Amino acid sequence: MFQIKAGFDDQIEVKATPEKAREFFNDTRNFLELMPGVESITEEAGGARRWTIAAPVPVIGSMSASFLVRQTEDSPQLIEWSPAPNEKQNLLRYSAEFESVDKGRTRVRIVQDVELRRESAKELHTFAGWIGEKRISDEMQKGIEKMMRAFLQRAQEKLEASKV
Repeated sequence: MFQIKAGFDDQIEVKATPEKAREFFNDTRNFLELMPGVESITEEAGGARRWTIAAPVPVIGSMSASFLVRQTEDSPQLIEWSPAPNEKQNLLRYSAEFESVDKGRTRVRIVQDVELRRESAKELHTFAGWIGEKRISDEMQKGIEKMMRAFLQRAQEKLEASKV
C-alpha cells in the first residue's frame, strides 16, 4: 500500500462569540473563498460533501484530489467532518472546536488530516514510486501548513471585520 499523509493542528483566538465563530467555520463558502487550493465543495447524496483540492507535488506538478466526507459531529462546541463510509482512497478529516475565552473572544482549534491511499504508487502518478512516500508526504505537509495558515489568517480577518 502506497500512503501519503499530512496533518495540521493549531488554534487561533478571534474577537467573536463561540456561536458566531462556529457559524463561520461551518459555512463551506468561507473555505471556497479563503482557503488556497480548494477548487470546489459540492453537496452529494445523503448529506455528504465532496471537497476537491489541488496541491503542488515535487517533480509531478499540481495534483487534484477529491475527498468525500460526511459530518460526524455537529454540536455547539465541535464541528467534525470525516471520510464517508465507503471512501477508501482519499481521506479527509476536519474538525473545529470552539471555546469561549472571555466575553466576545473565542479560541478556535482546527485539526485537519489528509491521507491518500493507493495499492501501488503508479495509481497515484507514474513517478510517485520514484519520488517516494516520505518525500511526497513531506511536501504535502508543507502545502497543508501553508494552505491552513493562510486560511486561518484570512478567516480571522473576515470574522473580526464582520459586525453581525
